[in-house]
Amino acid sequence: MKPLPERPLLSCAELIDFINEVGILPLLRNGMNWSAQEAVDPVCDYQEPVDGGTGWPLWDWKGDIIKQTGCAYGSFINGNATFITQQFWADFCNYRRSVMPKPEPDSVEAMILEVLDRNGSMITRDLRSICGFDTPKLRSKFGKYITRLNMSCRIVTEDFVYPVDKKGKRYGWGWALHTRPERLFGADACSTSHTPEQSYQRLREHLEQLFPDSDETFFRYLLK
Repeated sequence: MKPLPERPLLSCAELIDFINEVGILPLLRNGMNWSAQEAVDPVCDYQEPVDGGTGWPLWDWKGDIIKQTGCAYGSFINGNATFITQQFWADFCNYRRSVMPKPEPDSVEAMILEVLDRNGSMITRDLRSICGFDTPKLRSKFGKYITRLNMSCRIVTEDFVYPVDKKGKRYGWGWALHTRPERLFGADACSTSHTPEQSYQRLREHLEQLFPDSDETFFRYLLK
């Protein structure tokens, strides 16, 4: 198994097959030669839009990949957006929650989780507004809280929501639709009988197939 396919991928369907094969795949370039952006053909990467769309097929595929694979998607690997299939999600969730404990009751993260528990799923803009982070300075801070909750596997992206024009055509970069993984996948899919360290070892063994020449420091870096 290799972190990138033998030939560049040309469609969403091919990328879905590859994600199912490798199990864990960041979306964008991250310096490790291991991403969906590097796996696809350059024609699927960003091009200057000519019809009002994003001009970026890979970006537009994210929602379809989430729905068709049932994989978890969020800022999981060093804050980078990443796809994780159900085969590895329970162990990833188990280990991460052990090293990133549940937020304190009066914290902003706890408030975000409470809002999502009440509402099911929300786009970033609405979630941010309910939590009182509407000013420009606070908006950037809110993104950091979302990333930490992604990293601790307490929220995931369910889909992407796009505005539509008068002709019914969607436009823009889309808004992430956040939700709790237990709501999206079910509680059983987010738990395992393994200890956190056993989960770490299972994840490491898989990643060793992708990066056979790497050492313990590298894997701890990926999974920290």
